[in-house]
Amino acid sequence: MLQTEQLIGTWRRFGSAGPVYEILRSVRQLPDGDRLMRIQVVETGEELDYKLHDILKDPREN
Repeated sequence: MLQTEQLIGTWRRFGSAGPVYEILRSVRQLPDGDRLMRIQVVETGEELDYKLHDILKDPREN
């Protein structure tokens, strides 16, 4: 399984046509076993927390 450290600094896109975001850091482990990650939406500069489970479903961006 992909380690969260390997995701940091990489880029993904919300779905097939959504905005691109960069994965900044791991925030914390969630009670359900998922992990919360801090991301930054490139288009707006907004930072938010996003579940690792959802990140892994989003396509990679080059």
